[in-house]
Amino acid sequence: MEVQISVIAKMHSDFPTKFGIPRQPHLVSELRSTIVFEPEYRNADALRGLEGFSHLWIIWQFSEAVRSGWSPTVRPPRLGGNTRMGVFATRSPFRPNNLGLSCVKLEGVEITKEFGPVIHVSGADLMDGTPIFDIKPYIPYADAHPEALGGFTDTADEFILKVEFPPELLEKLPESKRAAAVGVLSHDPRPSYQRKAGRIYGLPFAGFDIRFTVEEDRLTVCEVNAL
Repeated sequence: MEVQISVIAKMHSDFPTKFGIPRQPHLVSELRSTIVFEPEYRNADALRGLEGFSHLWIIWQFSEAVRSGWSPTVRPPRLGGNTRMGVFATRSPFRPNNLGLSCVKLEGVEITKEFGPVIHVSGADLMDGTPIFDIKPYIPYADAHPEALGGFTDTADEFILKVEFPPELLEKLPESKRAAAVGVLSHDPRPSYQRKAGRIYGLPFAGFDIRFTVEEDRLTVCEVNAL
């Protein structure tokens, strides 16, 4: 059976490509994004009462990972990209319906002349232009489970790197983007299958190309250029 769902909004973030996007929401709380509704859904009444919540659930599409078929097993980055797990035991984008689920922090609702009501959030793990299918409030008494087990993620290695960002290069970024950029880099944006020491990588972020190298647990930024 097939059903049809509509795109109600799109995410506007500092990530023009998939490269560098945090692997889960809230890993980099400094990230700021905006949800802009499609014209048909730009009705402030639909958001009445939303500001009483601190966090939101977003249901969205892995729009850059859509494939014609699907595989019952995938290789989670948290396991180094070499171990296969069941697709429904992971949050891999390569799923039958390519749907993603993210919890983000609500920073505010703004009524604009051009786009109607827009939602400002932080900690999102979505690429710029990502289609959004639904938005729901996060309800602590039902959604928070401190006793929950994290499966293989409880024992997987952390991806935290020490970031060396020379001051003269960091100052090329807008002040409001610096902490977020450092946070993104600290979580090792490189693909899990591509960890060659000494190689120069480029991270497109907030209108800049941030080039860096990684040696063991240290990431060094070597160049910053406007895109």
